[in-house]
Amino acid sequence: MGIRIRRATSDDREAVVQLVSAAFEDDPVSCWVFPDPAERSRVHAPFLGVFVDQALAAGRVDVMEDGSAAAVWLELPGGEPEQDNETAARMREIAGPHNERAREVGRLTGAVHPHDRAHEYLVLIAVEPGRQGQGLGAALLAPALERCDRDGVPAYLEASSARSRRLYERLGFAFAGEAVQLPEGPLMWPMWREPRPWP
Repeated sequence: MGIRIRRATSDDREAVVQLVSAAFEDDPVSCWVFPDPAERSRVHAPFLGVFVDQALAAGRVDVMEDGSAAAVWLELPGGEPEQDNETAARMREIAGPHNERAREVGRLTGAVHPHDRAHEYLVLIAVEPGRQGQGLGAALLAPALERCDRDGVPAYLEASSARSRRLYERLGFAFAGEAVQLPEGPLMWPMWREPRPWP
């Protein structure tokens, strides 16, 4: 495809946040967490920006050179995770004190997230809305998954739509066996990818 991928820096933060917000504006989970379109428009970028900040500080954000796609990764060690009270507090503040749905997503996905092995966690992958379905997501993930294979590290994510689940299955992810059902809302599919043998 002739694409160029690089690691994002703090200088890319605002562009990545805006891209992620636009890509997830109509996502089933985003619409469930923020059902009012005006409220979603107001808080969506700051809310998802918390994930971007977390990855820029303690993970990795890969971006296409032309700004059309970004992937937000965290490296998680094995064992029970430490409580990140600061991040949780920021998200509560942005979502609003009465938004129980944001907390519910975290609680339900956290309950099924595997912690017995160190792994790469794909928190978010975003493709510019006008360019979705062109293979950019798969192209962006290829080097990261190759790195996982080379290092013998599994990868994990939660698919938030049937369409994204099919993409991840093509990339070697498998449904982890227990879907997350948001109350009166959409499903999320936890997916795990074992590293492939490296030459």
